[in-house]
Amino acid sequence: MARPPASNTVQDSQDDYEVGLGTSTIHHQDGTGADPDSKTGIAIDDDAVVTVAEARDLKRGLEQRHLSMLGIAGAIGTGLFLGLGTSVQAAGPLGALLGYATIGLSVCAVQFALGEVTALFPVTGSFVRHAEVLVDPALGFAVGWNLVYGNLLSIPTEIVAICVLFEFWTDISPALWICVFILLTCLVGFSLIRLFGEVEFVFSILKILLVVFLIILGLVVDLGGVPGTPRIGFHYWKDPGPFVEYIGTGSWGKFLGYWSVMTGAVFSFAGVESIAMAAAETRSPQRAIPRACKRVFARVGIFYVLAVLIVGMLVSSSDPRLNDDSGTAAQSPFVIAASAAGIHAIPSVVNAVVITSAWSSSNQALLAGTRVLYGLALKGQAPRVFLRTTSWGTPYVCVGFFALFMFLSFMTMSNNALNVFWWLVDLTAAGVLVSWITILYNHIRLYKALRRQNIPASRLPWHNGWTYYTSHVALVFNFIVLLTNGFIVFTKGNWEADTFVSAYLDIPLVIAAFVLWKFVKRTKAVSLDAVPIEEALYEADHYPDEVPYDQKGLIRLVSWLWD
Repeated sequence: MARPPASNTVQDSQDDYEVGLGTSTIHHQDGTGADPDSKTGIAIDDDAVVTVAEARDLKRGLEQRHLSMLGIAGAIGTGLFLGLGTSVQAAGPLGALLGYATIGLSVCAVQFALGEVTALFPVTGSFVRHAEVLVDPALGFAVGWNLVYGNLLSIPTEIVAICVLFEFWTDISPALWICVFILLTCLVGFSLIRLFGEVEFVFSILKILLVVFLIILGLVVDLGGVPGTPRIGFHYWKDPGPFVEYIGTGSWGKFLGYWSVMTGAVFSFAGVESIAMAAAETRSPQRAIPRACKRVFARVGIFYVLAVLIVGMLVSSSDPRLNDDSGTAAQSPFVIAASAAGIHAIPSVVNAVVITSAWSSSNQALLAGTRVLYGLALKGQAPRVFLRTTSWGTPYVCVGFFALFMFLSFMTMSNNALNVFWWLVDLTAAGVLVSWITILYNHIRLYKALRRQNIPASRLPWHNGWTYYTSHVALVFNFIVLLTNGFIVFTKGNWEADTFVSAYLDIPLVIAAFVLWKFVKRTKAVSLDAVPIEEALYEADHYPDEVPYDQKGLIRLVSWLWD
């Protein structure tokens, strides 16, 4: 099987060539292989994993440093800057720390599973397309549209959050900020993929610098380094104590507090899986994505664990200020501690970086959603008009489709419309866990296919001997979290319809989409013997070697974050 040119472009003068990881040959538009779509003129082979459209129309503009920082940018956001206080309040300092550490281990398993599969199948849409070739096309359809739907609503949600954050400083009409950030998000979405990578790179640096600064500041405040502020140490671990009873009493109540933190931590870590969504637009994906996966986990894990530890030392779990639901920097435990120490500039700094975090999240949702939609169109699971791309490789119809939904942000200008808007958002609140479960199951199926075809795992572009077992453990664990993440509604006196919907309605939606596509297309589960591993290994073995380069100048001071 011949490899497409190293530049990943297809010359119109070529009559035909073979592309991808399927058993069929894909020919150019004047060939006799895949038929071009009558509307788009794009030749597609539905039996191939990597199609001619990806090789010809998408540009490999993302580097490993972009991917690493993209994963960090997605995971470090409002959950870290604003939400940690809620976790400490619900479970106590030690309960919150253990909860985030537990989810961190689960994220580790997810990241390594994603990296191993994506290194073998570096396709647009990542684990959505992996599900088609490893499990069942119906699963790819269900999870793919679930992601598209979730990201369609995630972008206006982040824009609304930005408006709330600006209210910390000014009373200017939110409509202005909605228009400004819709325009900015569209500009990034329609631009070169490399520009998107650079924007997220800068945002990630800002967030990391703030996290490091807040952790150091927290230590200084805690140890009494600010004049006039007494040393706190681990006082709050003793009074009111390391754990907080949540709903129940005694050991059971403390466990429920710990479990409630894990549920929230899942959504704090959401976004780390998006680093592989644009694999077909990444340089040397067989090397770059695995590196990004293991580095992102280490960096994010360290930042979160240290941040939770510091917050538990700075603020008492019984502090009433943690009940502030303003959505601005005022509810940040770091701001609460800094204000108590007489440092008045911190709230504005935190609020500014959280605004960039929210916009970064909207950009990331746009990237993930449009690439999944493009991948669905490649496999005939979405209208093929979404395959249209600009000359610089941006799927502009996909971006335009997402841009239309950004105007849902204006629903927040009306109280009645606002209730409907948040109800729609609640429908996909559990989508993160569905995505992680899919990633882990794809990985397990890959290893089973390797065994069935008598192919040693050592031939994979990237593998670790222990990941097959951790994927099983993490799969069971994430299923349990998915089924119990709304457990509070089943306790006496705590029934809330909104909480129930946000916790569980996504499950029947995914199941319904799976059954629908299976019924309409009569899809069958992929046989382990039919998984195109040999073809994929051939592609990986013949991928051009990465040209090493040395970091120069001041960039070397922070290159440890991705190298």
